[in-house]
Amino acid sequence: MRRKPASMRGLEELGRVRLSKHFYMRDFLMSEISAVHGIPNIPDDPDLALTHGRRLCTDLLDPLEETFGRIAIRSGYRSTALNTYGNDNNLNCARSDNPIECHIWDYSDRPIAGTSLVIPWFADQYAQGRDWRDLAWWVHDHLPYSEMWFFPKLAAFNLVWRPEPLRTISSYIAPRGMLLRAGEPPTEDLSARAARYADFPPFRGIAYP
Repeated sequence: MRRKPASMRGLEELGRVRLSKHFYMRDFLMSEISAVHGIPNIPDDPDLALTHGRRLCTDLLDPLEETFGRIAIRSGYRSTALNTYGNDNNLNCARSDNPIECHIWDYSDRPIAGTSLVIPWFADQYAQGRDWRDLAWWVHDHLPYSEMWFFPKLAAFNLVWRPEPLRTISSYIAPRGMLLRAGEPPTEDLSARAARYADFPPFRGIAYP
């Protein structure tokens, strides 16, 4: 059993743990809240955080990287203490006991792992007016995601893994609200969805050495 890091060296070693082909734990530990307010971003249960983080990276993030090139992680893992501080101080964190809070990867009774990310390839097109739903439907049709939430800046979005996916899509970009609810069929049929992303790169088409 991996103990909670109690020193800089311990946290350094945790950061070196490889989660998947393209990602290490350190990629998800950066937090502006932690840096500015001095709240350590250290998992209470490192083994659980790593287990759930591996599924997020292997099932969802690696395919994105191998399709669109480099993706940018905006907000990854948060410790319960860090997330609670962020919520208490109105720093864009949901309540730590909220079932949809996806950044705390080491709740023993809530298997979940999520991250906020930007796909630069798509962000450039979004800046020219492209519809965020083009990307949302591509993810829906290609990846076993659980939840997505889209945000206006850079078309950043939360992408969530759960062992039993909910398959919901929400957005703060117009049209705001829920594009897809759990258990409901998509609002557009497959041919209409595919037409939206017909110019996207081939799925996992980048051949990394």
